[in-house]
Amino acid sequence: MSGVELFLLILAVVVGFYAAWNIGANDVANAMGTSVGSRALTLRRAVVLAAVFEFAGAYLVGSNVSETIRKKVFDPQMFEVVFGAQASVVLACGMIAALLAAGSWLLFATYFGWPVSTTHSIVGAVVGVGATALGAGQVAWSKVGIITAGWIVSPVLSGAAAYLLFRILLSKVYYQRDPLTAAKRFAPYIVFLVVLVLVGVGAFKGLKPSWHRWGIDPFSRQVVLGTLGVALVLGTAAFFVARRLLARITEGTSVCNPIGYAEAARSLGKVIVHLRRVRETCNGGLSEQAGLLIRQAKQLREQTLAEVEQFSSEARWHAVERVFVPVQVMTACFVAFAHGSNDVANAVGPLSAAVQALTSHSVRMTAGVPAWVLALGGVGIVIGLATWGWRVMKTVGEKITELTPSRGFCAEFAAAIVILVASVMPLGLPISTTHTLVGAVLGVGLARGLTALNLSVARTILASWVVTIPAGAILASLFYLLLRVLVG
Repeated sequence: MSGVELFLLILAVVVGFYAAWNIGANDVANAMGTSVGSRALTLRRAVVLAAVFEFAGAYLVGSNVSETIRKKVFDPQMFEVVFGAQASVVLACGMIAALLAAGSWLLFATYFGWPVSTTHSIVGAVVGVGATALGAGQVAWSKVGIITAGWIVSPVLSGAAAYLLFRILLSKVYYQRDPLTAAKRFAPYIVFLVVLVLVGVGAFKGLKPSWHRWGIDPFSRQVVLGTLGVALVLGTAAFFVARRLLARITEGTSVCNPIGYAEAARSLGKVIVHLRRVRETCNGGLSEQAGLLIRQAKQLREQTLAEVEQFSSEARWHAVERVFVPVQVMTACFVAFAHGSNDVANAVGPLSAAVQALTSHSVRMTAGVPAWVLALGGVGIVIGLATWGWRVMKTVGEKITELTPSRGFCAEFAAAIVILVASVMPLGLPISTTHTLVGAVLGVGLARGLTALNLSVARTILASWVVTIPAGAILASLFYLLLRVLVG
């Protein structure tokens, strides 16, 4: 290995770690932001849990997704056609430039607390390198289009799923006369569903490399039936454990439902508006009767709001939210595992391509992602989220809409389902965890009404998403040209 190749190899490892660190710093909000924002977890506990599950997802699951970033945006073998014997060095320069560009943009966005898409960042950067080095015609725009479609579809799907989940919770728990009793009755079924999904994902995605090493088809009938049996057993056990633990919650005696009363207050407000229209439109007795009804409706609305304020502070009402704390922690770990499995690709894909090009002096299409590269990406993500990920975490967990453990659970579980479905797809589609989670949080907020959303923050986030792709492409192009000048 020449001195230039050794320098580029060391630089690739350092820059790959730098990119992974910034991925963790920005995308920690996607895994744990809602849990911290709803106060289901402290910041310290969130970091510890995220560290374990982010690394597990990155190391055990991340290899398949990495293939899309590394090989599908453009054909690396075109570097041999264009650059000949210098192809491996030029490709390494391009991948280093992509990592440096994505990491730098994420560093800038994290400083301002913008939850931008790391997938946007790195794909835009790889596109910038491909267009600069090979020409725009060599970029697989159809692949980029598929990836872009995933970024559009994922927040819509997660938002719809979160909206539906939270509306179900409202119907089955929060609109009941005694929400605590309803929560204790309904929560074990949620636990069963979460465990069922977790076991399935662990078997078919987390253990997928092991199945192949053992020469077993992970989707064979025996494995599928075995996994289903284990999932049902563990889910059933979790169901009964949850029901037993929930039965111990006996706080307070009130059965008032402040959410139901708040809905009643909003309905009375609408009644008042309509009665005013009647009073202004009609004459004589009808107008007088409408005025009397308005006064009565106002008194009833004030009484209802007073009930809401009184009962919202009761221990029994707060116990309803505490029912969902363990479930939200489970879903937070679920999202962390999914996030690691997807977003480690943003760091290890280009890094793997650079390392293989420099060590093999070729641009091979079939080599796998080395285990140590996956480990490096996982460690970088964990350190990033442990240092200053709180900046973006605050935006997602607190500024979009007010979150509670039940709302955070709906957002995280909906996002996790979308992320992991994409992760196990044959295409290895790299979706944006940021878009998925933010879409889910918006869906939960929308389920409470448009006024529950901070539209100003939502607009800022959307604007940062639009800027991310061109920013990554422009920075990568500049860094690539600079590296080409340096290495000659």
